[in-house]
Amino acid sequence: MKSYLPYLIATILVSCLFTLNVVKAQDFSLLEDQFAKSSILPKHHFGFSLYDLDSNRFVFGKQEDQYFTPASNTKVFTLFTALKTIGDSIPGIQYVQRGDSLIFWGTGDPTFLHPKLDTRRVYDFLKSSEAKLYYVPQSPSEPAYREGWAIEDYAYDYQPEVTGFPIYGNVVRFKASGKELIAVPSYFNGTIGLSDRSNTYFSVTRALNSNRFDRSVQSIPSGYSSSKPFIWSDSLLVKLLQDTLHKPIAVLPGYGKPVDIQVLYSSPRNQVLREMMLPSDNFLAEHLTMVAADIRYQGFYTDSLRSEIYNTYYSHFLDRIELRDGSGLSTYNKVSPRSLIEVLLKIRELIPDENQRYLFFPAGGVDGTLKNAYALDQGTPFVWAKTGTIHAVHCQSGYIVTRTGRRYAFSFLNNNFITSTSNIRKEMVRIMTFIRQNY
Repeated sequence: MKSYLPYLIATILVSCLFTLNVVKAQDFSLLEDQFAKSSILPKHHFGFSLYDLDSNRFVFGKQEDQYFTPASNTKVFTLFTALKTIGDSIPGIQYVQRGDSLIFWGTGDPTFLHPKLDTRRVYDFLKSSEAKLYYVPQSPSEPAYREGWAIEDYAYDYQPEVTGFPIYGNVVRFKASGKELIAVPSYFNGTIGLSDRSNTYFSVTRALNSNRFDRSVQSIPSGYSSSKPFIWSDSLLVKLLQDTLHKPIAVLPGYGKPVDIQVLYSSPRNQVLREMMLPSDNFLAEHLTMVAADIRYQGFYTDSLRSEIYNTYYSHFLDRIELRDGSGLSTYNKVSPRSLIEVLLKIRELIPDENQRYLFFPAGGVDGTLKNAYALDQGTPFVWAKTGTIHAVHCQSGYIVTRTGRRYAFSFLNNNFITSTSNIRKEMVRIMTFIRQNY
């Protein structure tokens, strides 16, 4: 007698698979409902993409192929570029010894005399050298302010100039010392004047086209501190170097890099990348791009680097991308949520260990720009994502782990809203928390 057992088993398996597919459809329809009931999202341009890292497929999207200004989500692309191009340490300077002369070039290294990142390796090397010091200037392929940057932000510490040999983070730090205002580096103490404006509170401002800093006439508040970008030049760099090294430095224009050039490394790459990503440091993002370009081309050809990275890695993306800087300050940057997912996947290929990968992203409820955005769930973070905020732009892109252990990559981009950024943030947190609890 013919056995029907194999047919019965097959029927049950098909039925189970069908049921699972129905459940998945119902689950994502519930997520669809979360978007549909939003009173915030319909009032501006938004896009969302969700990618299942376990099944390796896009599973949900809302306008995921549309284009957005990503703000500091641009740093996710910079992270990928740095991981692909820069070794485990940042090149601090390039140099060559010629007789009694030490000739050196900048590498774009942002850590030199940086208050948080400097290892003093470059400083100690130059300080201890008994040779005559010669600095060789180099001309970058792009201006100190990238295309699409807001000129009115020149006086804010989140938009320092991009230069070949940054020093002190390319900002002056002002602080109260008793009744006095002290500048670091001290060179700028001689550039402080009194403002002719009547202010209601104490402040320090900088002129647009000079390194003159004006302070209010009011008394300096106790504990006052602020940072202002300065206008960088090769001549100013040499003055600042001489002030801190206490030795003469000559400028040697046009000296070509020889084949026996050597590299002195400064800070660990991953430490600098983490500092770029968690507090969202624009200065570090732009200068890591400079470092990467100098490694690739022996010169600061950042536009060529973006073109090469695009042609090699991004030209195969589902949607075209347009990037004009490394930090996200440029409003000319345009990407889709799907493209951000795709670069997150490339970062995952480079760092398959998720615990190591998460170190480069703010953890919701724990640190960085997401410290106060999310609550811990069951005592643990569940979102690791880069944020991005400029006027009328607020974005998050990264990774999420659900209560069931399901792992996703996501990108949530918001543009052209006139409500407060906090309202947009709360709405994103609401939806991402729903995904955490229901998938």
